[in-house]
Amino acid sequence: MNRLAQTALLFLLGATLLHAGTTDLYLRYVKEGLRPLVLLAGALLIATAAATLWYDRRTPADDDHHHREPRVSWLLTLPVLALILVAPPALGSYSAAHTGTALTKPFGFPALPAGDAPLRLAVADYAGRAIYDDGRALRDRELKITGFVTLDRKGAPYLVRMGLNCCAADAQPVKIALTGNVPPVLRPDTWLEITGTYTPRRTKDPVNDGPIPYLEVTTARPVPTPHDPYDETWNT
Repeated sequence: MNRLAQTALLFLLGATLLHAGTTDLYLRYVKEGLRPLVLLAGALLIATAAATLWYDRRTPADDDHHHREPRVSWLLTLPVLALILVAPPALGSYSAAHTGTALTKPFGFPALPAGDAPLRLAVADYAGRAIYDDGRALRDRELKITGFVTLDRKGAPYLVRMGLNCCAADAQPVKIALTGNVPPVLRPDTWLEITGTYTPRRTKDPVNDGPIPYLEVTTARPVPTPHDPYDETWNT
């Protein structure tokens, strides 16, 4: 590929990273804390493209410099354009149903706010406290937890959030089994805000036999997909 094509690809890739970093598109690929690196990488690629073009204009022409390159090489721009035009969905129920729960024992449990108001928890926070702290701080508290729905092979519903170590390629689910006043019809990938209470009931993940706690559902209402669909609390 000639210098012009190289410059175009560098610029397109840099522009794609800047577009992703200045919007929320980057959250489909990497965790929220990596935004500055995405923006920096985009700026460096655009600067490299500009430097390459400047160098090419200053280099004396010769017989080999401007020879015609195969046009098929421009097809390399298609993956870059795809990133700009087609935003991939966040990993959802299919990945969760085929991957075992990644719940691990945390180093400790921070104190929860007191009061009678419903306590809002992340999926991983509830699951960790329910399994590894026997729900001590959760008993007699009304809880609110948001996640998406997945179903196992027998149709049993789970509330799930996918956690990231670094990027979407290493995303793993943490699951909560639902009991109580569960809606009779649940569609996979539907985001729900569950209001409920702790129950000591537990089960095992059919994929990896990992521990999964139950949540006693009082009400469930559909909610929009959150700003950041991934949950980083389980590995912080």
